[in-house]
Order: sequence, then structure tokens, then C-alpha cells
Amino acid sequence: MCVSAAAALYAGDWDDCMEQGKKQFAARNYLAAQDTFTRCMKLDPNQLDAELSLAGVLLTQEDLNGAEKHFRAALNKMKRNSPYLSYTYSMLGDISLKRQKYDEALKLYNQSLVYNAANVNSLVGKGVIMEYQGDKLGASDAYRSALAVEPLNLVARKRLINLEPYYLTDAEMLDALKQRYAVAPDKKELDEKDRVLFSQIHRAEQLQGVAYLKSKHSRLPPGYVVELYRDSEFSREVLTLAGYKALQKQLGQDAIEAFQKAGVPVRDVFELRDMRGNKIFNQDSTLTDSGFYVFSEALNRRKAFLLPNEVVPPTKEHLKKIAQRVQELQRAGYIEISLSDLKNIENQTKCSLDTLRGKMGVYVLPVTKKHLRYFILTRSNDDKKTVPYYYFMSALARRNPRVKVPQNALVEMYKLYDYSVCSDDGALWE
Repeated sequence: MCVSAAAALYAGDWDDCMEQGKKQFAARNYLAAQDTFTRCMKLDPNQLDAELSLAGVLLTQEDLNGAEKHFRAALNKMKRNSPYLSYTYSMLGDISLKRQKYDEALKLYNQSLVYNAANVNSLVGKGVIMEYQGDKLGASDAYRSALAVEPLNLVARKRLINLEPYYLTDAEMLDALKQRYAVAPDKKELDEKDRVLFSQIHRAEQLQGVAYLKSKHSRLPPGYVVELYRDSEFSREVLTLAGYKALQKQLGQDAIEAFQKAGVPVRDVFELRDMRGNKIFNQDSTLTDSGFYVFSEALNRRKAFLLPNEVVPPTKEHLKKIAQRVQELQRAGYIEISLSDLKNIENQTKCSLDTLRGKMGVYVLPVTKKHLRYFILTRSNDDKKTVPYYYFMSALARRNPRVKVPQNALVEMYKLYDYSVCSDDGALWE
């Protein structure tokens, strides 16, 4: 066989291999496609199409390490004018996004857009990251750019709708309120009250308020819902002001029933608070924003409310600060004791808590209004400040003779004259 004929046969084998792999991928037979594309690469390791196809099928299977390896290998094979550069950087951006490496992902999406400003995947990915980073306006710009290229992109359209309160102009927001019959049709200017109302209605819509109302009525009363862009690909149902008010009332009634089923006495329902101590019912028996979350948790049999007699638990941020303060105290020579230990020290010394805290090395760390932690100083040049430590160790020594009680000249002097450390009024002897 001549060299040219052998090369043609070889190329034919590779083409057949790639065609088979693409058919398997289209049929979602990903493992078979992976094996086929791996075989294609062995037939010709220099073929870029096989490398990218293998990387793509690995990414589909969430094999991020394998996908990244082959996408980066493909980059090394590409020329500067390769039409695959934008796609490859975009896929690498997806990998970083899945790993929650947002800054890295954003750089990769931007690099992809350098090669192709109309790469929809990169525009949407960029928008998602900008949302996470709090740049709502930047995110909306990215989604609108994606929709300009691909008007039916459902991800971009849905996320853009979610951001309407952040990017709509005053005129657009006023029109949106008029569409919902929430302001007078002849109103000319949007005010802050209107802006808040739009945000509330919009949020209810995004939380499936229309579907919730429909589930409560065999036939939805007229005037509750309006269909925007009817008979188009962008058709969308929104709440009117009347529908929004009906939804709020319905949610409040359903929440009352849910909390009672959760064991909350009727008298306590309207006194419930969220885990931060905020009321979950408004005065008109509708739910606050936090109340809606608490109600949602109750429907899932999760308790996210506080009864009137329950204390607000500390937040994670607060507990972190408490832990940091404890470490600082330990480095300064303090040790933690129990309330029982503190009471024993008070009895032994006859000192008040104010005296112990102000002059005698006792530190009280409030975790909540009702939860306090107590610490005493173990070392100081001032004997008064280590008196509590002396009595704490003395109590331990009574239970375990091996415990060594530290010397304290002040305590020993008072013992010599049969005096307690403090007088009957709880203050140190002058």
C-alpha cells in the first residue's frame, strides 16, 4: 500500500471514530463516548477536535480535573487565531465556577470574551459571578448582552427577570407597576414608596406567588394575575396589586395553621419571632419577609421560630467573636471556671461579684443576655488579682490532694488574723 493510501485510510478511521463518539454523546451515552474519544486521540494525538470532545464529555460527567487537563492540553495545541479559543476559555471558566473559584472563573470568562464578545456561555457565567459579588447592574448588563445574541436563552432571561428591581429605570418600573394595576394609570413619576411596592410584588412573583394562588383556587378570581407578552416566547404571568394582597392574606392564614400544627399555642402564634428575634407577623396578620422564610421552614417540618419565652440564639459571627475573645483571655493567663466555682469563691472570700470583677481578676464574658462565661486570672504581680485562683485551686485540692495550691501572701495574711478577704458589704478591707 502506498503512503498516501495509508494516510487516507488512517484519516477515514479517525473520522469514523469521531462520528461514532459524537453520536454517543448526543444520545447521552457518556461513558461510551468517553471511551470512543479516548480511542480517537490514540489514533491521532494531534487532533484538536478529539481533545476538546473528550474534555467536554468529562465535564458533562463532572470530572472537573480530567476536563481541565484536556482543555488546557487543547489550548497548547491551538494557534493564536483558533476559533476554539473562546470556547475553551469559557469551559475552563465553567470548571472554576463549579469549584466556586469566582475570581478565577471571571478572568477566564473575560478571556473567552476577548476572542468572541458574543460567547453566550461566557456572558451568562460572567453575569452569575457578578451577581454573587453583589454587582447587580453589571450582572444585568451581561445577561442582556447574552440575550441580544440568543433571545431565547432561558437561563439569562430568568436571571435577568430576577434582577429587575436593580436595573429597571424609573420609567420602566412605573410602567411595570401600571401593568400590575398597582398605581394610577396617569401617574407620571415614581416615588420611593412605589419602588418598595414593586420590589415586594416582584419578590412574591419570583417565589412562585402566582402558582401558589392558583393552587388555592379552583378558578383564580379575575384581576389577580396579568399575562405579559401574551402569545409570544416571552409570555409571563405577574401579580396585580389585588393579587399580591390576596396572596399575602392567604399566606398569613396558611402560616397560622402551619404553626398550630407545629404545636404552637394559638395565643402565641402572633408573638412568634425568627431566630434573630424579629417579628414574623405584621399587625394585619400578614407575614413579614422573615416570616415567609419561617413559614417555608415550618412546611418542611423545620423549626425556625422562637416562642415568646425562648431566647434569641447567638449568630455564627457572634460566636466567632466569643471564641476569639476566649483565646485572648487564655493568652493573658485566664482560665475558665463554672458558675458553681464562682459561687464558691464568693462564699470563701465574701467578696461581691463587682469587687471580684473590678479588683480581683474575675472576668465575665456575656454570650447572650442569659448565658455568661466566667474566667479567673492565674498569674499577676498583684496578689489581689490571683485570690480567686487560690480558692479555685484550694477547692480542687480538697478533691485531689495531688493538686498544688499556689501561694498567695494576701490570703495567708488574712487567714493569720482569721479575716475573710472582703468585709460584710462585699468590698475589700481598706
